[in-house]
Amino acid sequence: MKRFALVVALLLLAQSAAAQILPDAEIRKILADRVDTQKKAVGIVVGVIEPSVRRVVAYGALDANDKRPLNGDTLFEIGSATKVFTSLLLADMVQRGEVALSDPIAKFLPSDVKVPKRGEKQITLLDLATHTSGLPRLPSNLNPKDPANPYADYTVAQMYEFLRSYELKRDIGETYEYSNFGAGLLGHVLALRAKSDYETLVRTRITAPLAMKSTAIKLTNAMKSRLAVGHNEELKSVPNWDLPTLAGAGALRSTANDLLTFLAANLGVTKSPLGVAMKSMLATRRPTGAPNLEIALGWHITTANDRQIVWHNGGTYGYRSYIGFDPKNRTGVVVLANTFTNAGIDDIGQHLLNSAAPLLAAAKERKAIELDGKVLEGLVGRYALSPDFAITVTRDGSHLFIQATGQAKFEAYPENATKFFLKVVDAQITF
Repeated sequence: MKRFALVVALLLLAQSAAAQILPDAEIRKILADRVDTQKKAVGIVVGVIEPSVRRVVAYGALDANDKRPLNGDTLFEIGSATKVFTSLLLADMVQRGEVALSDPIAKFLPSDVKVPKRGEKQITLLDLATHTSGLPRLPSNLNPKDPANPYADYTVAQMYEFLRSYELKRDIGETYEYSNFGAGLLGHVLALRAKSDYETLVRTRITAPLAMKSTAIKLTNAMKSRLAVGHNEELKSVPNWDLPTLAGAGALRSTANDLLTFLAANLGVTKSPLGVAMKSMLATRRPTGAPNLEIALGWHITTANDRQIVWHNGGTYGYRSYIGFDPKNRTGVVVLANTFTNAGIDDIGQHLLNSAAPLLAAAKERKAIELDGKVLEGLVGRYALSPDFAITVTRDGSHLFIQATGQAKFEAYPENATKFFLKVVDAQITF
């Protein structure tokens, strides 16, 4: 009997150790490496929630020129992590009987807005929430006056114009294609149905019931004083983004403490009126085409080693975010950085939730050279890699920029006359 009890105790201890997230000192070492050694961020905040404890570990500064330390109440743009809130609005409205997942979006839009169809099939709310609508990542009529704030002047009229003119290239509901436009459209449609605006809907349905007082789009002066300054891949400060029309795709700002509160409700650590809606978000899933990865309502779900991690990340051109949780072990992680870099923080969140997920190694250090303007001019053009995907190369003086279809424009740095590299992500281009 004693031997049996010892075996059981050891098994329970092993399970507990497997589920335990790293201690603060170990997390701080990871953050210091990213900020001080790899130079991938000006500052990073990590929030951890376990069944009986919440903790925050921060490293770095508010700004490269403002060394005030970050903390759990520092605000960040959370970018596409906003999509989880948009899909939660949908799930909540389904629970209230206000909409059904199968409702076609045309039901809620003005009658003069023609929504693209594929045969007789119509785009539904579910299709938008699972990125299977057939709508592209970004609308082709997104032509910002200020590339540093690319969504600021995109209007509802332009959104409707794009819907009227777009021809779907794949069947509705069949193929996962991540769409910022679709998520922004979902937020707009839900706001129309509720006779509200998107931010008011988020506040009344989500942040107020959960007492998330530092999650918003429009910030008070007091909140602005806690907003971390965004930085690009060269650690230079950049303007904040505004998404008035496509708010549901990425307009929210939040803090580690608020997002831990959000995760606590999703994990059932704290009870909330949104509990049923939150659980329903994970019940409906569609494949993404990537191994071990499904899309639920807003959330992505990765399955590996008999464990499921529910997550979403986000990024604007000054910030990165990651929120994720392990439903089985009832643990969750928030990672927020005031620097845009694809290699910056996602792996940190994944590693903290599942120690088998590796941290990314530092990218090879590359040195840029100067090239004659005539050489750069000879590289300018549009490079079509497929009928639906191209890389556009432009020049501004001694700087060369690349822009993939539906993505932002980034500077490419020359190593020689034909080989260039990006700083925003570990990627190289050979002409």
